[in-house]
Amino acid sequence: MHTEKRELFRNINKFTDEDNTLRLLEIGCGSGENFPFYPHGCTVTCTDPNPHFEKDLQRSMEANKHLTYERFLVMRGEDMGGLADRSVDVVVCTLVLCSVHNVQQVLAEARRGGAFYFMEHVASDRASWTYFFQHVLQPLWYYLGDGCVITRETWKDLEAAGFSQLHLTHIDAPQATFRPHIMGYAVK
Repeated sequence: MHTEKRELFRNINKFTDEDNTLRLLEIGCGSGENFPFYPHGCTVTCTDPNPHFEKDLQRSMEANKHLTYERFLVMRGEDMGGLADRSVDVVVCTLVLCSVHNVQQVLAEARRGGAFYFMEHVASDRASWTYFFQHVLQPLWYYLGDGCVITRETWKDLEAAGFSQLHLTHIDAPQATFRPHIMGYAVK
């Protein structure tokens, strides 16, 4: 997925603010897998509902000296009241919307920045065998995958979220358990 992530973040610098800095908020940062793809000089605020990720996150920040680490906040994507509106230029969310309780609420919270970058696995085409197997596996996968819903049609949520621009691409991810993915960005 490295090639896909490089492509996803290739134009992120166009959302820098007046002083040519980029303030980025990552929802569901986990251990910082996206950090190598962020531009030099970027200031990163991380959120995750799991406080145990902070140790791994610190190691990842130490390995990615091209970034400035602002803070780690333990919070769910649906409720980020601890962050001021317009406090960031870009919001990033990758492989997270599958496991949130309310996708629309997360997308509303993501409007804190000027742009929202995303990459998510999604339900396959309804006429495919993959779609059938996703539905067969869903009950078990939900428990094994920490609340992950493999049958979400997240592109519909993004289309309904009311962004002024939506740049969305459907891809088949290489070497992924579930190949159908979407990626792109939306503008507030």
